[in-house]
Amino acid sequence: MKETKETKDPMLLVPLYEHPADRPEEWERLIRSAGQLHSVVLNPDSGPGRAPDERFAAVAARLRDAGVPVLGYTDTDYGRRPHAAVVQDLLRHRDWYGADGAFLDQAAADPELLPHYGRLAVAARAAGARTLVLNHGVHPHPGYLRLADLLVTFEGPWDAYRDPAATPPPWTADHPARRFCHLVYAVPPDAPAAELAAERHAGVHCAVPGTGAHPWGTLPYALEAAG
Repeated sequence: MKETKETKDPMLLVPLYEHPADRPEEWERLIRSAGQLHSVVLNPDSGPGRAPDERFAAVAARLRDAGVPVLGYTDTDYGRRPHAAVVQDLLRHRDWYGADGAFLDQAAADPELLPHYGRLAVAARAAGARTLVLNHGVHPHPGYLRLADLLVTFEGPWDAYRDPAATPPPWTADHPARRFCHLVYAVPPDAPAAELAAERHAGVHCAVPGTGAHPWGTLPYALEAAG
Protein backbone atom coordinates (compact mmCIF):
# COMPACT_ATOMS: atom_id res chain seq x y z
CA MET A 1 0.00 0.00 0.00
CA LYS A 2 1.33 3.42 -0.91
CA GLU A 3 1.73 5.97 1.84
CA THR A 4 -0.37 9.11 1.73
CA LYS A 5 1.57 12.25 0.90
CA GLU A 6 3.26 13.94 3.85
CA THR A 7 2.61 17.66 4.01
CA LYS A 8 4.84 18.88 6.82
CA ASP A 9 8.22 20.43 6.02
CA PRO A 10 11.09 17.94 5.90
CA MET A 11 13.38 17.65 8.92
CA LEU A 12 16.97 18.81 8.56
CA LEU A 13 20.02 16.59 8.34
CA VAL A 14 22.91 19.03 8.65
CA PRO A 15 26.46 18.23 7.50
CA LEU A 16 28.39 21.17 8.98
CA TYR A 17 31.97 20.44 7.96
CA GLU A 18 33.61 23.25 9.91
CA HIS A 19 35.67 23.25 13.09
CA PRO A 20 33.81 24.58 16.15
CA ALA A 21 36.78 26.84 16.95
CA ASP A 22 36.54 28.47 13.51
CA ARG A 23 32.74 28.77 13.30
CA PRO A 24 31.46 28.89 16.90
CA GLU A 25 28.36 30.95 16.07
CA GLU A 26 27.19 28.44 13.48
CA TRP A 27 27.57 25.55 15.91
CA GLU A 28 25.70 27.48 18.60
CA ARG A 29 22.87 28.16 16.20
CA LEU A 30 22.80 24.51 15.25
CA ILE A 31 22.48 23.44 18.89
CA ARG A 32 19.76 26.05 19.55
CA SER A 33 17.81 24.66 16.59
CA ALA A 34 17.67 21.10 17.93
CA GLY A 35 13.90 20.88 17.45
CA GLN A 36 14.25 21.23 13.69
CA LEU A 37 16.99 18.65 13.30
CA HIS A 38 16.82 15.05 12.19
CA SER A 39 20.56 14.66 12.85
CA VAL A 40 23.97 16.33 12.48
CA VAL A 41 26.97 14.86 10.66
CA LEU A 42 30.22 15.17 12.63
CA ASN A 43 33.24 15.31 10.35
CA PRO A 44 36.46 16.43 12.08
CA ASP A 45 38.84 15.47 9.22
CA SER A 46 37.13 13.55 6.42
CA GLY A 47 36.32 11.10 9.19
CA PRO A 48 37.17 11.07 12.91
CA GLY A 49 40.76 12.22 12.36
CA ARG A 50 43.90 10.70 13.83
CA ALA A 51 43.33 11.83 17.41
CA PRO A 52 40.38 13.05 19.51
CA ASP A 53 39.41 16.70 19.16
CA GLU A 54 37.99 18.19 22.37
CA ARG A 55 36.00 20.90 20.59
CA PHE A 56 34.17 18.39 18.42
CA ALA A 57 33.58 16.17 21.45
CA ALA A 58 32.02 19.12 23.28
CA VAL A 59 29.56 20.09 20.53
CA ALA A 60 28.69 16.44 19.98
CA ALA A 61 27.83 16.05 23.66
CA ARG A 62 25.66 19.18 23.60
CA LEU A 63 23.79 17.96 20.52
CA ARG A 64 23.14 14.59 22.13
CA ASP A 65 21.95 16.30 25.32
CA ALA A 66 19.51 18.26 23.14
CA GLY A 67 18.18 15.01 21.69
CA VAL A 68 19.88 15.27 18.29
CA PRO A 69 21.49 12.13 16.82
CA VAL A 70 25.18 12.67 16.07
CA LEU A 71 26.30 10.85 12.93
CA GLY A 72 29.99 10.06 12.57
CA TYR A 73 31.17 10.74 9.01
CA THR A 74 32.86 7.74 7.38
CA ASP A 75 33.89 7.48 3.73
CA THR A 76 33.24 4.12 2.04
CA ASP A 77 34.63 5.09 -1.40
CA TYR A 78 31.78 3.35 -3.23
CA GLY A 79 32.69 0.00 -1.69
CA ARG A 80 36.42 0.23 -2.43
CA ARG A 81 37.54 1.18 1.07
CA PRO A 82 38.47 -1.87 3.16
CA HIS A 83 35.92 -3.07 5.69
CA ALA A 84 38.44 -2.82 8.55
CA ALA A 85 39.23 0.83 7.78
CA VAL A 86 35.55 1.77 7.79
CA VAL A 87 35.00 -0.08 11.08
CA GLN A 88 37.99 1.70 12.64
CA ASP A 89 36.40 5.05 11.80
CA LEU A 90 33.07 3.94 13.26
CA LEU A 91 34.73 2.92 16.52
CA ARG A 92 36.75 6.14 16.75
CA HIS A 93 33.61 8.23 16.25
CA ARG A 94 31.96 6.28 19.07
CA ASP A 95 34.91 6.32 21.45
CA TRP A 96 36.16 9.85 20.84
CA TYR A 97 32.91 11.77 20.22
CA GLY A 98 30.16 9.56 21.59
CA ALA A 99 28.55 9.37 18.15
CA ASP A 100 25.27 7.49 18.35
CA GLY A 101 24.83 7.26 14.58
CA ALA A 102 26.81 6.75 11.39
CA PHE A 103 26.86 8.59 8.06
CA LEU A 104 28.43 6.32 5.45
CA ASP A 105 29.42 8.60 2.59
CA GLN A 106 30.08 7.72 -1.06
CA ALA A 107 27.92 4.63 -0.73
CA ALA A 108 27.55 2.42 -3.78
CA ALA A 109 24.12 2.18 -5.39
CA ASP A 110 24.24 -1.07 -7.39
CA PRO A 111 22.90 -4.40 -6.09
CA GLU A 112 26.23 -6.23 -6.43
CA LEU A 113 27.60 -4.43 -3.36
CA LEU A 114 24.60 -5.06 -1.13
CA PRO A 115 26.44 -7.86 0.78
CA HIS A 116 29.41 -5.55 1.45
CA TYR A 117 27.18 -2.80 2.80
CA GLY A 118 25.18 -5.35 4.73
CA ARG A 119 28.36 -6.25 6.63
CA LEU A 120 29.12 -2.57 7.18
CA ALA A 121 25.59 -2.03 8.51
CA VAL A 122 26.05 -4.87 11.00
CA ALA A 123 29.37 -3.36 12.10
CA ALA A 124 27.83 0.09 12.47
CA ARG A 125 25.03 -1.23 14.64
CA ALA A 126 27.55 -3.17 16.73
CA ALA A 127 29.49 0.09 17.18
CA GLY A 128 26.39 1.70 18.66
CA ALA A 129 24.81 3.41 15.64
CA ARG A 130 21.14 3.82 16.46
CA THR A 131 20.74 5.92 13.31
CA LEU A 132 22.42 4.67 10.14
CA VAL A 133 22.51 6.83 7.01
CA LEU A 134 23.82 5.76 3.60
CA ASN A 135 24.73 8.63 1.29
CA HIS A 136 24.38 7.31 -2.24
CA GLY A 137 23.69 10.73 -3.73
CA VAL A 138 21.40 9.00 -6.24
CA HIS A 139 18.53 6.56 -5.96
CA PRO A 140 20.11 3.17 -5.25
CA HIS A 141 18.79 -0.34 -5.63
CA PRO A 142 15.79 -0.58 -3.26
CA GLY A 143 17.53 -3.37 -1.34
CA TYR A 144 19.62 -0.76 0.47
CA LEU A 145 16.54 0.34 2.39
CA ARG A 146 16.77 -2.90 4.36
CA LEU A 147 20.19 -1.88 5.65
CA ALA A 148 19.78 1.71 6.82
CA ASP A 149 17.34 4.05 8.51
CA LEU A 150 17.80 6.77 5.92
CA LEU A 151 19.06 6.88 2.34
CA VAL A 152 20.44 10.08 0.80
CA THR A 153 19.07 9.76 -2.71
CA PHE A 154 20.14 13.16 -4.02
CA GLU A 155 23.28 15.21 -3.41
CA GLY A 156 24.06 17.97 -5.84
CA PRO A 157 23.54 21.60 -6.87
CA TRP A 158 20.22 23.38 -7.04
CA ASP A 159 20.32 23.64 -10.84
CA ALA A 160 20.33 19.85 -11.08
CA TYR A 161 17.77 19.43 -8.30
CA ARG A 162 15.23 21.78 -9.85
CA ASP A 163 15.32 19.83 -13.14
CA PRO A 164 11.85 18.30 -13.60
CA ALA A 165 13.56 15.09 -14.72
CA ALA A 166 15.06 14.63 -11.23
CA THR A 167 12.03 12.78 -9.94
CA PRO A 168 12.14 9.73 -7.66
CA PRO A 169 11.55 6.24 -9.07
CA PRO A 170 8.12 4.70 -8.39
CA TRP A 171 9.38 2.25 -5.76
CA THR A 172 10.08 5.07 -3.31
CA ALA A 173 6.34 5.73 -2.93
CA ASP A 174 5.97 2.35 -1.22
CA HIS A 175 8.04 3.58 1.74
CA PRO A 176 7.69 6.45 4.23
CA ALA A 177 9.17 9.78 3.20
CA ARG A 178 11.20 9.80 6.42
CA ARG A 179 13.41 7.10 4.86
CA PHE A 180 14.75 9.48 2.17
CA CYS A 181 16.97 12.56 2.31
CA HIS A 182 18.02 15.16 -0.28
CA LEU A 183 21.16 17.28 0.17
CA VAL A 184 21.23 20.34 -2.07
CA TYR A 185 23.90 23.03 -2.34
CA ALA A 186 24.34 26.24 -4.33
CA VAL A 187 20.74 27.04 -3.45
CA PRO A 188 19.73 30.67 -4.10
CA PRO A 189 17.81 32.65 -1.49
CA ASP A 190 14.06 32.00 -1.40
CA ALA A 191 14.35 28.90 -3.59
CA PRO A 192 11.56 26.43 -2.67
CA ALA A 193 13.95 23.65 -1.66
CA ALA A 194 11.89 22.33 1.27
CA GLU A 195 8.73 22.30 -0.80
CA LEU A 196 10.46 20.46 -3.61
CA ALA A 197 11.89 17.90 -1.19
CA ALA A 198 8.40 17.24 0.16
CA GLU A 199 6.99 16.90 -3.36
CA ARG A 200 9.71 14.38 -4.17
CA HIS A 201 8.93 12.25 -1.14
CA ALA A 202 11.98 13.19 0.95
CA GLY A 203 11.10 13.66 4.61
CA VAL A 204 14.63 14.83 5.44
CA HIS A 205 16.69 17.42 3.58
CA CYS A 206 19.32 20.14 3.74
CA ALA A 207 19.55 23.15 1.41
CA VAL A 208 22.60 25.39 1.75
CA PRO A 209 24.02 28.38 -0.14
CA GLY A 210 27.55 26.94 -0.23
CA THR A 211 29.20 26.25 -3.57
CA GLY A 212 32.40 24.81 -5.00
CA ALA A 213 34.41 21.94 -3.58
CA HIS A 214 33.31 22.65 0.00
CA PRO A 215 29.61 23.55 0.03
CA TRP A 216 28.90 21.96 3.43
CA GLY A 217 30.62 24.68 5.41
CA THR A 218 27.39 26.70 5.47
CA LEU A 219 24.20 26.28 7.47
CA PRO A 220 20.91 25.52 5.76
CA TYR A 221 18.70 28.50 4.97
CA ALA A 222 16.08 27.23 7.41
CA LEU A 223 18.48 27.78 10.31
CA GLU A 224 19.95 31.03 8.99
CA ALA A 225 16.42 32.44 8.95
CA ALA A 226 15.85 31.30 12.52
CA GLY A 227 18.54 33.67 13.76
